[in-house]
Amino acid sequence: MVRLSYGGRVRLVAGERPVLPGLRVHWVGGHTAGLQIVSVETAKGTVVLTSDASHFYRNVERRQPTQIITSLPQMLAAFETIQALAGAAGLIVPGHDPEVASRFVPVEPGIIRLA
Repeated sequence: MVRLSYGGRVRLVAGERPVLPGLRVHWVGGHTAGLQIVSVETAKGTVVLTSDASHFYRNVERRQPTQIITSLPQMLAAFETIQALAGAAGLIVPGHDPEVASRFVPVEPGIIRLA
């Protein structure tokens, strides 16, 4: 990562920023101080890749914090942000939940279609 940074290939981002058209990063904190989530605009709605902001669906759906956090208020706010970004379509992909495979369409064994 250091080599990539000195080579001008790493861009540090704070807050919310577009990466490419239809692809944004959003700082949320909570689990770790610099945690970001990613939103992707698709024909079916916005897909939110939560990374470690929500390990499992239950974290967002029940407002149940993960086990290790740096800021509870930031984590709870992150859950709100995730749901707001996903909107009515609810296309949320938690970082570690095997249930993702049952909530989206399987393409073939081990591969699912998110949108």
